[in-house]
Amino acid sequence: MAYTAPRTAIRTRERGAFTAERRPGRRHPLVATAMVLPLAALLVYAFGGWEAVVTQASSVGVMLGR
Repeated sequence: MAYTAPRTAIRTRERGAFTAERRPGRRHPLVATAMVLPLAALLVYAFGGWEAVVTQASSVGVMLGR
């Protein structure tokens, strides 16, 4: 068998350098929007379309006295 320990150590260091470049914190708003839109479209389709969303929002507004 080949002696692979040095290659493994190099790969581990390369991976560590790659992940260390990622900044912790918030996403850009456009990225967050792009992540949410497919789920929002699926929910609108699953629960009866845009009219149902508007009806529910209107009902909540009436209950809150607006």
